[in-house]
Amino acid sequence: MTRDELEKRNVGENLDALMNLDPRGYGVCRILYAGSRAYTGEPLTMHAAQVLCDAVKENDLVYIITGFVLLPHKVPEMDGTVSSMLLARALVMAFGAKPVIVCPADSVQAIEKCAAVVGLHIYEDLDIVQTLPLSMGVVAFTKTLADAPAQAAELAARKPAAVVSVGACGANALGVCHNAVGLDVTALQARSDVLWEKLRADGVPNIAIGDLGNEIGMGTIADHIKKYVPFTDRGECQCGCGGGILSATRTDNIITATCSDWGCYGLMAALAYLKKDMEILHHEDMESEVMRVAARNGFIDMTGSLLPGIDGFSTRMNVSIVSLMRQCTAYAVRYSHKSDHWFGPVLAKHFFD
Repeated sequence: MTRDELEKRNVGENLDALMNLDPRGYGVCRILYAGSRAYTGEPLTMHAAQVLCDAVKENDLVYIITGFVLLPHKVPEMDGTVSSMLLARALVMAFGAKPVIVCPADSVQAIEKCAAVVGLHIYEDLDIVQTLPLSMGVVAFTKTLADAPAQAAELAARKPAAVVSVGACGANALGVCHNAVGLDVTALQARSDVLWEKLRADGVPNIAIGDLGNEIGMGTIADHIKKYVPFTDRGECQCGCGGGILSATRTDNIITATCSDWGCYGLMAALAYLKKDMEILHHEDMESEVMRVAARNGFIDMTGSLLPGIDGFSTRMNVSIVSLMRQCTAYAVRYSHKSDHWFGPVLAKHFFD
């Protein structure tokens, strides 16, 4: 291991640890992380960020699949979508890419309001997105399974350089979508898992971010999740389908976290580290403003509250996570070479071999 490899690994460890803080205390994030870390073999955030660095170039399309519609109000939750907007900005900052949010129709209006907060023009016409600077797209993906393959093929034909799913709902092996406690929410969800499967089959580099098991890509660690996470195994859901809530879709690059947004923030921070540009990771005030604008335009917290919140965590908590990620990453980018005299002796002790 070289000096730079050691630093990269340990910055990734910091980000993985921060995205898996467990304020609730029931341990699901730790369970998921054990499985996803065993699968990946290295820090999840840094691994996924490297995938983007290897795949994405200027003017490349990158699809960001997000959106989970919740009962009983039948409106989208903030987790996943807030960080997807900020990831769109990060992709423009890091690569000059052309990000496109793929989401339920329910989310489009609020996403268009949030685009101004992250400094991007937004269009539903992807031809316009591909020709104008500082632009992103938004696509309402169908909720009708029969229509999904045709729309997926149309989007795949644009040949995106990568696809990232952030907390988007994925159907189980029986084709049923579930909420966190095992109720059937299939009719509420965009069937963007069909697009995901098409892109993955086409060989498009893919990253899936989740926090429970019912999200796109979490089938990658299916055996681990079914063994340890409630409601995920066969017969454990409450809807009567008998299939459990675990998504059947898989990913080549997985991130699991306490909430999907925190996993996405870790990905952006790792990207900032690799590109040596801290402006890629948004500042704290932008985090709070995106949350507020999303809430004002109808997104809800997991609890059902219209006050800004992500999976029950307040604006203050989310800003704190972003702030800690910024500070930990910025130190390595700006100051770590002041500790160069330590790296050689640490490596010589072979702890990290």
